[in-house]
Amino acid sequence: MSAVDESTAASTSAAVARRLLASTLGGRATDLARDRFAAPLRPAASLGVLDITEFFGETSGGVRTYLMEKAAYVERHPELRQVLVLPAGADAVTEVDGVRCYRMRGPRVPTQHPYRFMLATRSNRRIIEHERPDVIEVGSPGLVPWIIRHPARRLGIPLVHFFHSDYPSLMGPGIARKLAARYARALDRLFVTTIVASTTVADDLRRIGIDRVVRVPLGVDPRCFSPTRRARGMELRARLGIDGTPLVIFVGRFAREKELKLLLTAWPTIRARTGAQLLLVGEGPLRRPLLESIRRHAWSRSIRWFPFTADREQLASLVAASDLFVSPGTAETFGLAALEALASGTPVLSADHGGVAEQVTASGAGALFPAGQATELAAAAVALLSTGGAEMRERARAYATSEHDWDSVFDRIVNLYRAVSGR
Repeated sequence: MSAVDESTAASTSAAVARRLLASTLGGRATDLARDRFAAPLRPAASLGVLDITEFFGETSGGVRTYLMEKAAYVERHPELRQVLVLPAGADAVTEVDGVRCYRMRGPRVPTQHPYRFMLATRSNRRIIEHERPDVIEVGSPGLVPWIIRHPARRLGIPLVHFFHSDYPSLMGPGIARKLAARYARALDRLFVTTIVASTTVADDLRRIGIDRVVRVPLGVDPRCFSPTRRARGMELRARLGIDGTPLVIFVGRFAREKELKLLLTAWPTIRARTGAQLLLVGEGPLRRPLLESIRRHAWSRSIRWFPFTADREQLASLVAASDLFVSPGTAETFGLAALEALASGTPVLSADHGGVAEQVTASGAGALFPAGQATELAAAAVALLSTGGAEMRERARAYATSEHDWDSVFDRIVNLYRAVSGR
């Protein structure tokens, strides 16, 4: 496939996202608590799903990608319809063929930019009663499940949970983790089943007493994330002043659970032994303090920051032009950015626990280091930058393209919806 063909093919979900995430439908202000809604889309569809989550924002990553890929899938399948209920700065309604998106006004979550609360009980109830989906997938564990449980129960609509955040593990040992596990068990009673993307999370949930779990690994667009983008990525590298040296990349939220401080602790050793440069791609609550701490060190000139970009093709080019992708945290429920790196032919270095570790082990295209150990992280990075080559890149690409296709992912999820809804 030529580069032009690849770009066109890769734009499908990106085009859906651009249309769905426009500010309003037809430029009209909306009040979701009072305004009359348009008739549900695709009235002859055999299955309708409503996706609702607070884990969605202007600069969020994996959940946003998952939902936009699902919307593109629904648009291609006329027997399906989808309703998205997402947080925003103002109420709005947008739609594409078969997919309607309600953007619900809500306050920002303190310290967790770009996320917002969805507290509008009346608006949520009106949307559910109007759209009458066959199943509701809840993608966040906070207030949303409790807000929608009553209208869903009254209408006989089953709730499915997609466990995108392993929040009990984030609490660390002790009473906080026990309380989080107790909350997770209480939340589990609202759902007919929970979808997880990795065996690690499935095992973690079963250990705390949640066993109605279905594992469905996430997917990747191999036309967008491809080694063929490396040439364009090298041009981007040159514009960033990263030319002729090995490049290590991190893509994700600058947040505590990503354990970026561990990578930065290891960085002086990696830099000294390989001459590599580090590219940090993303946004998040820790961006400013991290960047300020980096500037205090002599090795700060070897680190570049690239802000969050909604341009998936630009991101794919940067990843393909990197020599190593690092995922230092242990709390990844899957690690979609790491899978995109593998599809791009870029080896992955990961902590030895979590969803990314599973991908590294299965692909054979990278290495693991003991969780929390900066010295071992540095040693593994140096080894990969010294020995990684064409063979490892080929293994990375082969694994991602053979095991993780978005259509197969959503085929499985739709079959699950039909089973739990009786449709």
